[in-house]
Amino acid sequence: MKNYKNSFFYLLVVGIFSALIYWTIKNGKLLEKSDVLKVASPENSYYQEFLDSLHHNLTHELAILLAQIVTIILVARFFGLICKKIGQPSVIGEIIAGIVLGPSFFGSYFPEFSVVLFPTTSLDNLKFLSQIGLIFFMFVVGMELDLRVLRNKAKEAVIISHASIIIPFTLGLVLAYTIYTDFAPKGIEFISFGLFLGIAMSITAFPVLARIVQERGLQKTRIGAMVITCAAADDITAWCLLAGVIAIVKAGSITSSLYIIVLSFIYVVAMIKLVRPFLRRIGNLYDTAEKITKPVVAIFFLTLLISSYLTEIIGIHALFGAFVAGVIMPDNMKFRKMFIEKIEDVSLVVLLPLFFVFTGLRTEIGLLNSPELWKVCGLIIVVAVVGKFIGSALAAKFVGQNWRDSLTIGALMNTRGLMELVVLNIGYDLGVLTKEVFAMMVIMALATTFMTGPALNLIDLIFKPRKNSIPNTSDNLEYKVLVSFENPEDGKPLLKVANNFISLEKEKQSITAMYISSTNEVNPYKIEEYERESFKPILKEATKLNRNIETLFKASRDIDSDIVEVSNKGEFNFLLINIGSSIFEGTLLGKVLGITSKIINPENLLNTFTGKEKLFEVNYFDDKTQAIINKTEVPLGIYVDKELTKTENISVILFNNEDQFLLDYVKLLKKNSQAKISIFDTYDIVNEKNKITHENVKVIHSSKLEKDFLKEQDLLIMSIDSWKKLIDTRSVWLNNTPSLLIIKP
Repeated sequence: MKNYKNSFFYLLVVGIFSALIYWTIKNGKLLEKSDVLKVASPENSYYQEFLDSLHHNLTHELAILLAQIVTIILVARFFGLICKKIGQPSVIGEIIAGIVLGPSFFGSYFPEFSVVLFPTTSLDNLKFLSQIGLIFFMFVVGMELDLRVLRNKAKEAVIISHASIIIPFTLGLVLAYTIYTDFAPKGIEFISFGLFLGIAMSITAFPVLARIVQERGLQKTRIGAMVITCAAADDITAWCLLAGVIAIVKAGSITSSLYIIVLSFIYVVAMIKLVRPFLRRIGNLYDTAEKITKPVVAIFFLTLLISSYLTEIIGIHALFGAFVAGVIMPDNMKFRKMFIEKIEDVSLVVLLPLFFVFTGLRTEIGLLNSPELWKVCGLIIVVAVVGKFIGSALAAKFVGQNWRDSLTIGALMNTRGLMELVVLNIGYDLGVLTKEVFAMMVIMALATTFMTGPALNLIDLIFKPRKNSIPNTSDNLEYKVLVSFENPEDGKPLLKVANNFISLEKEKQSITAMYISSTNEVNPYKIEEYERESFKPILKEATKLNRNIETLFKASRDIDSDIVEVSNKGEFNFLLINIGSSIFEGTLLGKVLGITSKIINPENLLNTFTGKEKLFEVNYFDDKTQAIINKTEVPLGIYVDKELTKTENISVILFNNEDQFLLDYVKLLKKNSQAKISIFDTYDIVNEKNKITHENVKVIHSSKLEKDFLKEQDLLIMSIDSWKKLIDTRSVWLNNTPSLLIIKP
């Protein structure tokens, strides 16, 4: 009765007020003046009005901006993915995407597309949005720096860093002297042109360099620590020099710029001595995600914006203020990581690609239309490489590094990437660089960043290859197990499982626990602290098991490939990974096992394998796990966790003759584990020839399970082929299993 009453009230209200709306609109027409009344005609039909309205909506500033953002993100992701596949930093792909969307490609070959998507009137909106993205990016760069590193590391790192600035800066100044007459903009003094070219030659892209160091497993080596320190000193020095150069360019002379430099000095001192202690105090009070409220977040973002505003009005650019704001953030790693995560999703994915495309729209490679111009472009690249690569390498060799490490430092310091584009755009906005020089310098930034990976590979080829990424273990070990996990807590059950396969004699066992993290999650300065925190759960579990384990940390942009590489090159006997209990939920099996149109009796497992028809198509594993299965050369164990707490009862299921290899693992368990082992032999595989006798081993020759057998087991082991058949036949038996270990021989 109540439902009918509510429905009646709803219809009554809607009906009455709809009628009132209709009457008001109809009679309101009578109030219009005659000169605004329109008469429908073939020339002004309703359809034409709709087309005119649609055209107006499509050409509206907001619609154009949204279309630009969608296009930019798609194209940037596409080229970034291609570069990652060929082993290059994704930033190169994003820079290329900007050039492709600019006048160099689409502007030349698809001018109609370029005019519609990037009309001249819309570029100001794109520019300001990209500047906001850069401000957030420089804030993140500042947060990733740790000034304590410069105080704690060796003096030679600072020597190398400053040499890697002064040498290319001088060469850039000499280059400016040779091309000033032909390529400097009219009205720009030589000192402005020369200083900007010097700075452009001196810059190093610290974020790209840090990611390369992590991905190559160099972060824990002496050379990795040194090059990170060099890059830090380089970054701080270069940005301070850039602030001074901007002040000189804006003031017109060194003398006039002294006022700006003095104000800048006062600003930096105030940020370090006054603002930094205030922020540290807030960071200590609100040091967890639960405690960080919106007002607290607002304080830090206001600090960023006010700092950027102050440096902009002082005259040294808003980006310098964003950089300083990041540097003075509280030192707590978790605190900084939380803020980096809040900013990176929007700034790096949405706003920063706008900057690349905006740079690409300014880059007209077509202007380099003569051999002479390309010779100058080549000269710029040579000067850049000689100054940064050779200069850094020679400085490293002078302070006592060997040739391999010296060349590695040179190759990494030669990386310019996004930071170079930031400097170039500032120079372009100040009118110091012409379009031709700007295009040449963008090409130089691409070339020097692109050559970093191949240069490092060539150095590794010439000299003896590094083995830092592979754990050093003795060859006389009986069994070597590699346990790989991506979540610190996931390592605990994996170690419990691996513990059953290794010898109780410590000198004859080896377990290596490898934690792989995405490069985007790791602050290069906090790498040791991050690694220590990540291995705490598994090391605590190892202590409970009385096991000594080796640890290996890697930051990766291609996790499954790195797992395969380490397992194959490390000469391991067994690789153990996990896919979690979520395999029984959601996309893989949840809906499949929820369908009960065909239920297989869990007491009769043999029936599961009698049918030849595959009931449905399904992915057996997620893409990452499947990639590891396809590429690994060592036996692989895929662990499915269903809240494993102990391994006192382990069951091995033999479904067919191909599962006979599992008996080798039973022998390992019999020898090394204290667990009670049950072999459920549905195919009569265990016979007199391979009979396994042991007080803790029980063989069950049957196709039927006892009623509560699965509930008593802690771990169930089966072959990968049997696992696939269970999925193919939609066996509800999978819902009743304990934790699983799926083995691929």
